Amino acid sequence: MHAIEKILAKKAGLDSVKTGQIINCEIDLAGINDLYLQTVRSFFEMGATKVSHPDRIAMFLDHYAPASTITQADNQRQFREFCEEQHIEKLMDIDQGVCHQVVADKGWSRPGRIIVITDSHTTTHGAFCTGVGATDLAIILATGQLWFRVPEINKINFEGTLPEGVYAKDIILHAIGQLKADFAVYKAVEFAEPVIDALSVSERMALCNMTTEMGAKTSYIQPDAVTKEFLASKGLVEGQDYEVYTTDADFKYADEITFNVSDFTPQVAAPSSVDNVFDLKKYEGQTINQAYLGSCTGGRVEDLKVAAEIVKGKHIPRLVRFVIVPASKGVFLEAMAKGYVQTLVEAGATFVTPGCAACLGTHEGMISSGEYCITTTNRNFPGRMGSTDAHIFLASPATVAASAINGKITDPTPYL
Repeated sequence: MHAIEKILAKKAGLDSVKTGQIINCEIDLAGINDLYLQTVRSFFEMGATKVSHPDRIAMFLDHYAPASTITQADNQRQFREFCEEQHIEKLMDIDQGVCHQVVADKGWSRPGRIIVITDSHTTTHGAFCTGVGATDLAIILATGQLWFRVPEINKINFEGTLPEGVYAKDIILHAIGQLKADFAVYKAVEFAEPVIDALSVSERMALCNMTTEMGAKTSYIQPDAVTKEFLASKGLVEGQDYEVYTTDADFKYADEITFNVSDFTPQVAAPSSVDNVFDLKKYEGQTINQAYLGSCTGGRVEDLKVAAEIVKGKHIPRLVRFVIVPASKGVFLEAMAKGYVQTLVEAGATFVTPGCAACLGTHEGMISSGEYCITTTNRNFPGRMGSTDAHIFLASPATVAASAINGKITDPTPYL
């Protein structure tokens, strides 16, 4: 079996599972974000009255942080009241940040766990972590369990040496551009080989986050020394707080693809599809109105660090906006302590509340008709960040920062 299958088997109380099998699993952590008040409604409509395991539930007020309409404010009020009534202590209010980063910051994301959140980019956590809709999450509230179909598993190997100026966001954009958006529909995607071994947890999270744009059900990176060091920083010990599973040597992947990254260059996903990917040079010099750095794909401390290094001593041009959204309160505090926030603000950047902000097109950095935005986020569909007539390019944090300083799409390599 694959390590993912071993996790599923353990949580289902079975000795083994096989591809396509339908199983019921215990859920280690279930999260609801403030887009999904229907979860609470469905819970009561099913006849449930009491959450089965309130200690396994987290409520994230991250998409509308803070509320920008009366409806959003009322939804958040109802979520807070539900948490009080049901004794759900993990209420992550508007000051905490994006659910995915908060889960990592708090040490809730660990090898061997099943995490389910009402957010498609729950694949960020790289074990068996997946997004579901309101009704499925309501089932977890009522029972503590959810059904899954054991997925096929695809393996993507990255070999070679990463060139300067090329980051995890570039290599995953390249892979999506080559494999397309339907490559892994209801499949798991594992990343492996030497390039992955050298990546930080932050960069690995960016890779896994974007597997959703291949259609993946979940993503996986085998826990290693980097993983364990990160978990140790959260006070977590293998064998005591988490269990590491390994894939059997004779396991057969549904598909296996290898990319050599040695010749990669910075990439962009051009409007209006995530798999519409090109070398940056194709669009180099394209004027932008806004650069947007942050949220769950590109708003971690490492991302703010590289941006600060690029913009230090410079200033964004007149008529260009540089919006920055730390992924969480923890990220924001660390970036402030290290001086990155001051450097970025001095360069003309505008910081907004840690959370999702304009990534989902509701507030804090939305773009107007005809405007061009380059962003570290994960989707560039029409209307994703505002007007359906706007143009969105996806890129790495380094590319976004270099573009902000120049007011046009720019290769970050000379700035590093």
